[in-house]
Amino acid sequence: MSSFNKKLWAGILVLVVLTPIGLVLSHFFQSGDAWGEWGTETIQKLVGYVPVGLKKTADLWKAPVRNYNLGSESASLPAQSGSYILSAFIGIVLAAGILYVLSRMLLKRK
Repeated sequence: MSSFNKKLWAGILVLVVLTPIGLVLSHFFQSGDAWGEWGTETIQKLVGYVPVGLKKTADLWKAPVRNYNLGSESASLPAQSGSYILSAFIGIVLAAGILYVLSRMLLKRK
């Protein structure tokens, strides 16, 4: 593995570990939802309106794991943070796997 690849994977690992920072900060400051993970109702309360484009597309995609939480919604903060990290890891593995398969398919055609 090249030095660049090692640095890339180290950077990705750091980002995975930092994934729950929005959850931890919102818990620490008692601000409700994790920053940026608001639904249309929360945006309505925060901003006073919901942009038209967001209204149209808000229900287009449903996350496979609600709130990145693999356990109970009332789980402890460390357990929820672990769920965030595991969700990030699963997402990276799935995305890398899909890219690998697609690249193999494209290279095979040439």
